[in-house]
Amino acid sequence: MEPSWLEMRWARPLYLAFVFCLALGLLQAIKLYLRRQRLLRDLCPFPAPPTHWFYGHQKLLQDGEMEKLEELVGKYPCAFPCWVGPFQVFFYIYDPDYAKAFLSRTDPKSKYLYKFLIPCLGKGLVSLEGPKWFQHRHLLTPGFNFNILKSYVEVMAHSVNTMLGKWEKICGPQDTIVEVFEHITLMTLDILMKCVLSQETNCQTSSTHDLYVKATFEASKIIFHRLYNFLHHLDIIFKFSPQGHRLQEMVKILHQYTEKIIQDRKKLLKNEKKYGNTQKRKYQDFLDIILSAQAENDNNFSDTDLQSEVNTFMLAGQDTMAGGISWLLYHLALNPEHQERCREEIRGILGDGSSITWDQLGEMSYTTMCIKESLRLAPPVPSISRELSKPITFPDGRSLPAGITVVLSIWGLHHNPAIWENPKVFDPSRFSQENSDQRHPHSFLPFSAGPRNCIGQQFAMIELKVAIALILLRFKVSPDPTRPLVFLPQIVLKPKNGVYLHLKKLP
Repeated sequence: MEPSWLEMRWARPLYLAFVFCLALGLLQAIKLYLRRQRLLRDLCPFPAPPTHWFYGHQKLLQDGEMEKLEELVGKYPCAFPCWVGPFQVFFYIYDPDYAKAFLSRTDPKSKYLYKFLIPCLGKGLVSLEGPKWFQHRHLLTPGFNFNILKSYVEVMAHSVNTMLGKWEKICGPQDTIVEVFEHITLMTLDILMKCVLSQETNCQTSSTHDLYVKATFEASKIIFHRLYNFLHHLDIIFKFSPQGHRLQEMVKILHQYTEKIIQDRKKLLKNEKKYGNTQKRKYQDFLDIILSAQAENDNNFSDTDLQSEVNTFMLAGQDTMAGGISWLLYHLALNPEHQERCREEIRGILGDGSSITWDQLGEMSYTTMCIKESLRLAPPVPSISRELSKPITFPDGRSLPAGITVVLSIWGLHHNPAIWENPKVFDPSRFSQENSDQRHPHSFLPFSAGPRNCIGQQFAMIELKVAIALILLRFKVSPDPTRPLVFLPQIVLKPKNGVYLHLKKLP
């Protein structure tokens, strides 16, 4: 009688390995099942949209249609759970009381989005936690004091005027349709190159930086789609996917670009120190601040930390500002009465705009109201997320356990009809002093709030004011009705098909 295959020497280890893997798989399946049941129980107090048993709500928000989110905000007061696959849930909130309870805590950043950002940004202020974050924030805050920011006004004005010179050549005396987002993106890159790195790149007039801009856009797009594809949450799957390979290529381009600039500056400073011929620059840039912090805290601020912070400010700053200025211009194009009122205010302050100063920016009260209303309608960063380190109880008594990923939808908050009457209407009077005082302080959060609010918010407001002031003095803008603006919510808000406006040179 022949022995069975199990009795053969080579087969037994194989059989044991198979049984072990089967048992392991079964245990994992039980673990996932119990996790789903626990989540369903914990989220029971919060109604949710109908969900697919396997995909969850993946299709609902991945398409990027903000109207769908607005419908959900109107239908589900305060919050709703959004399932990404059968075992992972993001808990969306968009109520000011919920936002206040959420932002007053020090929960760590979501391990999903911010983990996915690390390859691009490194471990800078956006992704750091705990004492390391506090240390970096403390070291970098001096780079955003008023004396430093004042010196940037002239730099910003120069870059904006370079862009306007291009527009004058494109338009001539005619009313011309221009895709402005590309121009504004290069202009914000030019400003950051100067204010962050003191680099005179001519990026607005030459094409040498196209690769950097395109790499920024493509990397952001890949990371956003990874967030809502639960299979790509697994590093091993994403790494070997076409998108994973492409992201590695984009990250290489971005890091090589900033690393070269940093090393060139270090070399320059070393030579200046060696030969005693220190050059006095017109202003102190962000890299100066970081290098000073590194010199004073050498053991606690490495070259890797330095590059991470530079990458963070270059990438985060460029995307958010390009969007913020573009949306503001588009909203004023749609609302010519507000555009004209801003122009009159700016002319009364700046005259012909031959110069612009820090003090003059503070006089632009109506323009500031329009800026804030544009940031309400189209917040450049549409959401932020944290992973609860301990349970949270919201003001209405409902609670969540530790471990849940909470997403504060700034877009949802800013379009919440329970807070804002006619939320889709552009109405700058919402931000009059009287109306602002009557509103919940956590109703308007374009720069977040709490201990981890945006460190660069004053820089952003200055750039918005300088840009819109100089643009409105030289051009009248109106929309192209054949190509309305469609938002694409990635990590930051992007235009799906560009931003097309009629530009008419003013006499």
